[in-house]
Amino acid sequence: MNEQKKHQPENWREARRFRAWELSQQGWKQKDIAEAMGVSEGAVSQWLKLARAGGVEALRHRKGGGPKPRLSDKQIEQLPRLLGEGAAAWGFRGDVWTRARVAQVIKQHFGVPFSLSHVGRLLQQIGWSRQKPIERASQRDEAAIARWRSEKWRELQKKLSVKDER
Repeated sequence: MNEQKKHQPENWREARRFRAWELSQQGWKQKDIAEAMGVSEGAVSQWLKLARAGGVEALRHRKGGGPKPRLSDKQIEQLPRLLGEGAAAWGFRGDVWTRARVAQVIKQHFGVPFSLSHVGRLLQQIGWSRQKPIERASQRDEAAIARWRSEKWRELQKKLSVKDER
């Protein structure tokens, strides 16, 4: 890696820390650096301490730690295929996926428990949208419903209108 590219800042905060280091190397006092950079003397002190202890590279932006992912990228890539088999293939009644069902599949297949909210984030990550169960029964008979509406419903309406006249 060439020397110039090595010290290229990734963002403005990083650039500010590098500039503070450069100014200190030119003999500037911490309070003057702080004033010029628009930060506290304490911030400058921390930056310079970091750079002295770990070199200029210690001033680079670091991503937050946080816990290690419990599912690898490869496992997450498997989710659409597993869910694509259908909920019934995993022993659920009906072919609708809920977050609770997906959580059970993940625990069963990968041995990793997840909260329902995190399952929602995983589903969003793999591009799965929410599913809502179909409101109508699969055995619904549209022709019978139409007959009932045209015959029985009209009769009921007539009876109601006769009662209202009394």
